[in-house]
Parts: sequence; structure tokens; C-alpha cells
Amino acid sequence: MKENIQQLLEQTVAILKQENILPADAMPRIQVDRTKDKSHGDFATNLALMTAKPAGKNPRELAQLICQHLPQSAFIEKTEIAGPGFINFFVADNALTDQLEAAYVDPDLNVTKTTSPQNIVVDYSAPNLAKEMHVGHLRSAIIGDSVVRTLEFLGHHVIRQNHVGDWGTQFGMLLTYMERLQQQGGEISMELHNLEKFYRAAKKCFDEDESFSTRARELVVLLQSGDAHCKELWQQFIDISLAHCQETYDKLGVSLSRSDVKAESSYNDDLQNVIDDLTQQGLLVEDNGAQCVFLDQFKGKDGDPLPIIVQKTGGGFLYATTDLAAIRYRKNVLKVDRVLYFVDARQSLHFQQIFTLAKKAGFATHAMSLEHMAFGTVMGEDGKPFKTRSGDVAKLADLLDEAQQRAYDLVKQKNPDMDQAQLKIIGDVVGISAVKYADLSKTRTSDYTFSFDSMLSFEGNTAPYLLYAYTRVASIFAKAGVAADSIEGEIILNSEQEKVLGNKLMQFNDAVNNVAAKGLPHVMCSYLFELAGAFSSFYEACPILIAEDQAVKNSRLKLAALTAKTLQQGLSLLGIKTLERM
Repeated sequence: MKENIQQLLEQTVAILKQENILPADAMPRIQVDRTKDKSHGDFATNLALMTAKPAGKNPRELAQLICQHLPQSAFIEKTEIAGPGFINFFVADNALTDQLEAAYVDPDLNVTKTTSPQNIVVDYSAPNLAKEMHVGHLRSAIIGDSVVRTLEFLGHHVIRQNHVGDWGTQFGMLLTYMERLQQQGGEISMELHNLEKFYRAAKKCFDEDESFSTRARELVVLLQSGDAHCKELWQQFIDISLAHCQETYDKLGVSLSRSDVKAESSYNDDLQNVIDDLTQQGLLVEDNGAQCVFLDQFKGKDGDPLPIIVQKTGGGFLYATTDLAAIRYRKNVLKVDRVLYFVDARQSLHFQQIFTLAKKAGFATHAMSLEHMAFGTVMGEDGKPFKTRSGDVAKLADLLDEAQQRAYDLVKQKNPDMDQAQLKIIGDVVGISAVKYADLSKTRTSDYTFSFDSMLSFEGNTAPYLLYAYTRVASIFAKAGVAADSIEGEIILNSEQEKVLGNKLMQFNDAVNNVAAKGLPHVMCSYLFELAGAFSSFYEACPILIAEDQAVKNSRLKLAALTAKTLQQGLSLLGIKTLERM
């Protein structure tokens, strides 16, 4: 419906130009928003306010001309001018029912798909393979995955890229420890079963044993020069580390696989080329032995330009070098239109500098959209970054296990007679969904507090509440003994609650497109929570199975079916499974 009004306004602007009411070079950005107060219509636009000055007219006078020249449409019942020149649109009832009917029969709920599919890289998760994934990796993985699912749903070609950290100084330390274990006849694969323990043991040797640390530095150089012995040890470590990651992704329901890994090491051969290209363009400056780029846009507190260091004293490369090589690869090989980086907000300056330099050096085209989708920190209930009771960074695998156990206990308490196997299935789904939804429902850019009690609550904007809302609708069809996708008759909107639910169902399209455009999954969470609330009000006010009129009963069944379908699709885009019973 929103798209229909935008098209009508585009046609109106063209007419006004033809009649010299608007200048021919006017290019107004047409914005249509849903109204918060339905007494002001269903949609509103500020087009008259935005174009009054170039038209040389009073905004209300121009709003009147826009309404007079608006093409006739069966969708629009009437328009009204409000305030200084806003135009309110009242949608005809039959237009809403027509759209609801279309959504009911469409597998994709009549969502407007893209007519210009983009080639989009989404860079997300990106753990450091020297350690196991911890709670800090949660946000990147699940927020990025939700946006990936949404972009694909709209018809874009999405390339998942997991830019894992598998290169650098710490690997010399780890390889030296592996080498020592080999010499002692130890079983490396067993030792690597607990990466955290392995890392701490290697770090202890590095800090306390000078011969160990010397050998570690030697192995870094050998590894980066392609030494076969080092590559063999390194590959063994990487394979086990990635297997740990994949177990976590599978448990989380994140759609990353081993084939999506595009590690730091994969760009190693291009790093010197990045330096050479920057040198040829006269962008590099030596500063205390390091190779740097200084851009006027970025200055420190003292007003001096901030350096982008791309090569350390002694020849080593940095994250900046690798990120520039990755952008070159994405431009030259993947031919992308858009790159989304789901990395925490503390890296904002880094990405601003890298994106600016990449465009300046021609590593990215000016048409390529490079976007840092920054997110906040996972906090504990003490207001500090989340840690375990012992004060350690919480391992993500342990956190998910605890969530599933807590959910199992909660479901068993509510259903003491339920079969154990069924309890396990429900507990696993609810536990993982609760962790994911608690994160996704918060604004991406803000910090959020991790609380099992809050996320597992059946009240408020939580996964258990929404999963229960879905099962509640599913139970209606179980009782009715009819299939949700084969209901006869037309949708009838008589009561206020039916109209509110119908309007809310038609907002799914907006929610999907907002998530894709802005990378903000909380928009979908808020929408689904509001939809569940609208259905609850409808369910209480409008009897379904005991409705005396068969046409009314079928209409309400259709609305219930469409609600269930929308909840299921929306949760799926968030990477959350639904249950038929809880």
C-alpha cells in the first residue's frame, strides 16, 4: 500500500511539472509514513512542505494542488490536509482486504521483492581462531545472519564471508606449543579439544620461557613465508578451531558454513601489492619506520592527521592492510555493489579510515557502498561487560548450554507430564531462541544487558512470548480440524479489532524492507511483538471457532492463519524456529 501511494505521488509530481506548478528540475524525495493516530488516516506525506519553496507557494496551497492532481485510485478512499501542509491518506476498506487476500495465497506474504538485485557481501562473525568463541562474538553472528536472511528473502544475491582471524603473532606462540607437544609425544588433537586451556598454557610458556618466545617469533616468520612444517601445524590448529566454530553456529542456527570462511590468511599474497599500489599513488609516508597514510578528514585532538598504519617497522602487516586487500578482492573478483561489516562499535574509526582510503586509492569504486554495521557491548547485570561468575569471558558454547538447560527446566515445570524427548526439543529451541531474540530485539547500536531471567520470560517482548503466540494460533486449527492454507470465503473486516489486525499484518512488508536497508533486526522484533498483541486483542474480542456465521468464522480463520504465517516467516528471518506446541 505504501508503494502504491508513493507511485501515485510520483505521477502527481510529473503532472505538476507539466503544468509548471513545480519547476522541471525539482527532484523531491517522496516520503510516505504510516500514521500513529488512525484518525489522521493510514499514511501521510510531507511532500508539500518539502517542495513549497521551489514551487514558490504556501505549503497548504501546494498540498491542495497535490490532492487535486492526484490520479484516481481504488486504494484511496479520501485525502485530508493537516497542520502546515501534511497530506493524510485514508485507505479504502476493500483495498486492505484485497491485500490481505493476496498475502494469504502468496508463499512470501505479498512482500515487495527487489526489482534490482544487488551483489552484497556480508562480513560477519569473524572470530579469532586462537581461542574459542565467547559471548562477544554473539552479536556479530546473529545480527549479521538475520540481515543476510532478510536480504536473500528480498531477492538479493548475498555472499556470506566469515573473515576469521587465523594469522598473526599469537599463532607463532601456539605453533611453538604444538611443536613442543609433538616432541614430547603428546596427542595434539586431544590437547586442542579445549582451546581456551591450550591457549593459556601456550601463553604461560611464552611469558615465562625466553627460548620458547624466541622460537615463537621465528615460527611466525616461517609461517608467513610458507614453511611446510609450520603450515602443517597451523592447518591442524585451524581445522580444529573452525570445527569448534561450526558446532556453535549449528547450535545457534546461524547459516554460516566452512565454505563461507574467507580468512585473513587468504589475503596474505596480496598484502605487498596493497603497499606497492599505495606507494605508486604517492599516498604512503614513512613515520618512525612504519608506512602510513594520512588523510585530512581524520585528525586527533591536537589537530594533527591520524595515521593509517599499513606496514609496521620491520615489514609486518596490520589489520588495515588485510581489510584493504579484502575490499580489493570484493571489488575485482566478487564485483559487489554493497559490503556490510558487522563489527562492534569500538572499530568505528578504523572502518571510517579504511573506507575513505579504499575509495581514494581506487580499491573500491565510488558506487560501492561500504557500511559498518556497528553494534554495542553485551553487558552483565552489574553494568560491566558480561563475564562468568569466576570473572572469565563467557564461552559462547557454555552460555548456550546453560540457556537450553534453563529453558528445559522451565518448560518441564509448566508441563510435568510431557514426554522427555519432547521436553528436550522444546527446551533446546526455546533456550537458543531466547538468547538470540534478547539480543536482536535491542537496537543494534546500543549496549544490552544479558539476563537469563528476562530473556526466558513468557511476558513482554521475548522469544518465549512470541513462540507461545504462534502455538496459540496453531492450536486453533488443531481444534478446528482444518488446514490453515485451505480456508474458503473472503476476509471481512467488521470490528475495530479485525481492522487493527489487518492493518498490522500489512506492515510486515515495511518491517522486512527496513531491516534490509538499515541492518536493524530490532525493527522486525518490534513488529512481531506488536502483531502478537494485535492478534491477542482480536482473539479476545472476535470469537473464531464459536462464531455463528460461517462466513465470519472463515474470515477470522483466514486472519488467524495469516497471523501464524507472518509470525513464522518473521521469526525465520531472525533465524528462530517455531514450535507447534510448548
